[in-house]
Amino acid sequence: MRKNIAVILAGGIGSRFGFYTPKQFFKLAGRTVIEHTVEAFEINDNIDHTTIVSNPFYISQVESLILKNNWKKVNKVISGGKERYNSSLSAVQAYAHEKVNLIFHEAVRPLVTQRIINDVIATLKSYRAVDVAIPSTDTIIQVNGDFIEHIPDRSRQQRGQTPQAFHIELIREAYSIALKDPEFKVTDDCGVVKKYMPEEEIYVVKGEESNMKLTFPEDTYLLDKYLQLRKNELEEVRLEPNVFLNKVAVVFGGSYGIGKEIVTLLNQYGAKAYEFSRSSTQTDISSREDVREALKGVFEKEQRIDYVINPAAVLKTELLMNADYETICETVNVNYLGAVHIAMEAFEYLKETKGKLLFFTSNSYIRGRAFCAVYSSTKAAIVNFVQAIAQEWEPLGIQVNCINPERTTTPMRVKNFGIEPESSLLTPQQVASVSVQSLLKDFTGQVIDIKKKDEK
Repeated sequence: MRKNIAVILAGGIGSRFGFYTPKQFFKLAGRTVIEHTVEAFEINDNIDHTTIVSNPFYISQVESLILKNNWKKVNKVISGGKERYNSSLSAVQAYAHEKVNLIFHEAVRPLVTQRIINDVIATLKSYRAVDVAIPSTDTIIQVNGDFIEHIPDRSRQQRGQTPQAFHIELIREAYSIALKDPEFKVTDDCGVVKKYMPEEEIYVVKGEESNMKLTFPEDTYLLDKYLQLRKNELEEVRLEPNVFLNKVAVVFGGSYGIGKEIVTLLNQYGAKAYEFSRSSTQTDISSREDVREALKGVFEKEQRIDYVINPAAVLKTELLMNADYETICETVNVNYLGAVHIAMEAFEYLKETKGKLLFFTSNSYIRGRAFCAVYSSTKAAIVNFVQAIAQEWEPLGIQVNCINPERTTTPMRVKNFGIEPESSLLTPQQVASVSVQSLLKDFTGQVIDIKKKDEK
């Protein structure tokens, strides 16, 4: 039985990326790109081992990531070379005397799905070479200098991705022939097989648009958005009885709406959840002292705090030039400064338990909305704040995420927008359910979208 070896190609230095660090070490959603990539193969049941091919200057950094993540399948870290093929060849040589399948994947494609990996491995049972590609949506032109020379039929054009997978005997033989060619020049491993062993069939597995490659700085924005799409993953979490047993949660803004439903759910599933708000406990999160006293009181009683959750917010819809300064200050102080207070005061407690901090934004954070200028901008600030402290606190084991629900039936919304069709709105219970489920997931720096249209 052949073993399936994932080969993570991380030998590049990211010259086109324009950052001070190679792009595989750029952080997205609280983790480096290579961590997201390796994790996809670590959790796949069909992968036996993983080998990481690294630039020699960064091997110690890769080894540190292996230890930090406690990856069980990574059994080799080997040196790559100047060109892409040098890194692939390094892996081929490392397994030269074993009968294995090599599944090459670029470290800077962090969103490869389990479906793609499984399809590639399944195809290796029938073919010795497998590629992954998606149809080209653009017309491809072949040029000679500055002029079009040929326009291929777009229906037959596809954009190559990775993984690319091979029986080791095949890729070893292809490289053996290629290295004898003084004009040898290819950009990927399937290209080596196609050029030097043209009789070999290379099967193409369907890829996905999200399986994109981080190449330019602009790509980070799209990758970050793809990483936010966690709804389907959260639906896989089932809230079992007592799943939060012995956990302690503090919910600010927990006396009504989404906050109240979160408190109810956490208590229902075994946690001890404490709620604080201006109406029930006279706790004003715009006062750092109030936040400090609330957290201190819970800790003195329970001797731990595992989760701190803040759906508290204020909203008054009006044109900016009609708003009084007191209302503007209250919105900023509660919606933004309140979050800063909560984060700073919760830090020591969450560091001790390696706990989780959960904030809430609004779908208006992407684009400011008329009549909600100050509110929308504070919610945009929350997203940036979450992503920043997620990076700062990730080495300490604290996870920080953000819930982004679409329009939800809450007292605050009714007060500002009146009665709306129920079918167009999420319920507080729906938002609370996804929020609580997110506490069971292992990620940080995420904006978790909750959409009405996602319902089945």
